[in-house]
Amino acid sequence: MSEVAVAAARLAEAGVQSPRADAELIAAHRHGVRRGQLNLVPDSDFDPRYWDDVARREAREPLQHITGTAFFRYLELEVGPGVFVPRPETEVMTGWAIDRLAEMDVAEPVVADLGTGSGAIALAIAQEVPRSRVHAVEGDPLAIGWAESNIARCAVAAPHTSGRVTLVTGDFRTALCDLDGAIDLVISNPPYIPVDASVPPEVGEYEPPAALYSGADGLDAIRVIEHAARRLLRPGGLVAVEHGAQQGTGVYWVFAEENGWTRTTNHTDLAGLDRFVTAIWP
Repeated sequence: MSEVAVAAARLAEAGVQSPRADAELIAAHRHGVRRGQLNLVPDSDFDPRYWDDVARREAREPLQHITGTAFFRYLELEVGPGVFVPRPETEVMTGWAIDRLAEMDVAEPVVADLGTGSGAIALAIAQEVPRSRVHAVEGDPLAIGWAESNIARCAVAAPHTSGRVTLVTGDFRTALCDLDGAIDLVISNPPYIPVDASVPPEVGEYEPPAALYSGADGLDAIRVIEHAARRLLRPGGLVAVEHGAQQGTGVYWVFAEENGWTRTTNHTDLAGLDRFVTAIWP
């Protein structure tokens, strides 16, 4: 479709990283077809509102805000203003957690997802580890609304998944105190950007600041999670925490042996960059 080619050129000029893919995905969303089915849309039926969507992306509004959805592992989630858009990097950490939970000799492993946002991690674990019970903790009212919506959607599409996710409103420091010492795995994609760091417009202008920034070195929230994980995990329980590509060493030492952790390990994402740290509570 020539319109998509023109749109891709406009997006490339605006500095969008994947202009052709974004132009095609916006067109597919606007016309209610899959990306691979765009050739079935004749030029005569091309929706002129497509150009409004392209202009939004040209202004660097996130693609997922325009389409209203984000894909995460096997899930299609609702996202928009007020909630962090889940990233492919987080899928890698979630896959690690799913594999470890599947290996546990536990009848119904209990998971705490600290800072659930859209509910992506919690719902993916519940979907792929049928025995799991996931407590999704979130403190931001706007994000809670999106998580509630996604859990409700899963209740229709896959009742066995949403029924094992409990959304908890609260702060990392004190949430789930009734489960102290009983959690099998703590997982989190917390805010980890240093407050003075520069970020792309899609992030800085549209993502909620509370989901992005965390102190001078970006590790303040991760330090809180480390303390919470000590409180929540049973002996032998696991923790997995995402971080920025340059923070692997810093996060490794947050979960140091001096704090009681064992087998602290750095893991890379699909691009080979340090992306998350895991450790065992002895």
